[in-house]
Amino acid sequence: MKPTAVFATLLLAASAVLLPAQAHAQKSERHRVVFQVSDNDPAKWNLALNNAQNVQADLGKDNVDIEIVAYGPGLNMLKANSKVAPRLAQALDGSIGLMACENTMRKTKTTKADLYSGISYVKAGVVHIMQRQSEGWNYVRP
Repeated sequence: MKPTAVFATLLLAASAVLLPAQAHAQKSERHRVVFQVSDNDPAKWNLALNNAQNVQADLGKDNVDIEIVAYGPGLNMLKANSKVAPRLAQALDGSIGLMACENTMRKTKTTKADLYSGISYVKAGVVHIMQRQSEGWNYVRP
């Protein structure tokens, strides 16, 4: 057998082993998505929460990291007495991260005591979303 034929045979054999392994690695890759909610609108929040739950259902809860970042008027939906408060509990129980923008909190004189228990805080909502995108997170604005 000629050296080029041997090389071609080895290359073909290697690709038969490596390509399935590469495909498996891509399938098992962890997904990450960040949702933006900047509207004081229960319908938008419900849409974001539904989208997050649908992503978990489709990809598998253990295969995806999900954050919902609230800033501007959207921060009102993270208040303890908000119309979507029961859904916030459901999201937190389902490992969906709920993030409140501390810049908006300062500007609106909102305290952590005003907000739903168990949520997380980010210094600046927009900057947090930008950082997540630079880290390869997918971005959705319902």
